[in-house]
Amino acid sequence: MSDAVVPKHHAFSVARISAIASNTLLELVRQKVFYFMLVFAVLGIGSSFVASGWKFAEQFQVLKDVSLGAMSVFSWLLATLATAMVLPKDLEDRTLYTILAKPVSRLEYLLGKFAGVLLLLFIALSLMAAVFFLVLYAREHVAIAETVGDFGGQPSPELQAAIEEVKRNAFTPGLGTAVLVIFTKAAVCASLTLTLSTFATSWIFTVMTSIAIYIIGQVQPIAREYWLNEVPDAQVSTITKAFLGIVAVIFPDFRLFNVVDEIVVGNAVPGWMLTQTFGLGVGYIFILTLVGYVCFANREL
Repeated sequence: MSDAVVPKHHAFSVARISAIASNTLLELVRQKVFYFMLVFAVLGIGSSFVASGWKFAEQFQVLKDVSLGAMSVFSWLLATLATAMVLPKDLEDRTLYTILAKPVSRLEYLLGKFAGVLLLLFIALSLMAAVFFLVLYAREHVAIAETVGDFGGQPSPELQAAIEEVKRNAFTPGLGTAVLVIFTKAAVCASLTLTLSTFATSWIFTVMTSIAIYIIGQVQPIAREYWLNEVPDAQVSTITKAFLGIVAVIFPDFRLFNVVDEIVVGNAVPGWMLTQTFGLGVGYIFILTLVGYVCFANREL
């Protein structure tokens, strides 16, 4: 099927995109594998209680490290698997032909599918974040109760200072921002997988290629820094520099999202760094989605 059967002059419609997005979300929610992934993420958050015998500062550190790490891993897997399945499933069920036979452009279809995946990621991360903050809140109150017990329950400036120390170690600044960074990273992975699915022959190929690109995106900044900073400039050829530059453009730099690690340990993250992280994330999403549309628009169906 080609775009020749689709009306060429219908107006771009947000309503059609919203309808496709809601249907995509419903289809993805029905796939039980995503429930299992969410359960595993919640279990990962709950496993942080193994540190209950440690000092409260170490308990909070482990809780935040395990929780945000689990959220990052499971949101990435969810974004990759969910996005890899939406287009092949519509092709297999021939739903795609039915949709495009109506006054729905390929751009609206693609944006609707992507929006549906983003909604799924938002809901999943919101649930995980809610559990995380509830567990952290409960652990904070347990630590406060233990601190009060250590001081014999008698009010004193020392007790008040100890309680304030517990609170400072529990809800450190930037935890909400860390969740947003994780969501942005997952959205980039979803847009990457969506682009691959527009020309891939199978969802397995899409998943494997997306994972490979993700790994390269984690490693290539390290290799680039080594070649450009550690190796003497005389030994780095122009071709090598050009190759490193091309790799940097093609493969997203996923190390940008490691800013979450700084937030976990309680380090202050400069505003410019967060702006750069979110800005580049949005830029990656825009470029990848645009490339995906170009591939999809020229694909014979």
